Amino acid sequence: MRFSELCEKEVINVKDCCYIGHVQDIVFDSECGKICDIVVPGPGKYLGCLCRDYEYCIPWVKILKIGPDIVLVDMDEEAMRRKI
Repeated sequence: MRFSELCEKEVINVKDCCYIGHVQDIVFDSECGKICDIVVPGPGKYLGCLCRDYEYCIPWVKILKIGPDIVLVDMDEEAMRRKI
């Protein structure tokens, strides 16, 4: 799978069946080359698109399934937040 294909998929949290967003970035371990986290932008303040306060940083081990349309994750929302 290419990164561009991963960015097109919706990220869904299975704990509350809530839509989180689309993948924006990936964090790699530079020493071993493994994927550590995926990064999903948080909700925007104004009209849902401007001035984001935080982003979701989801550890790779918390991804349950990558399907043709969605990425299923199992995380508490507060644990995923990372201040920008």
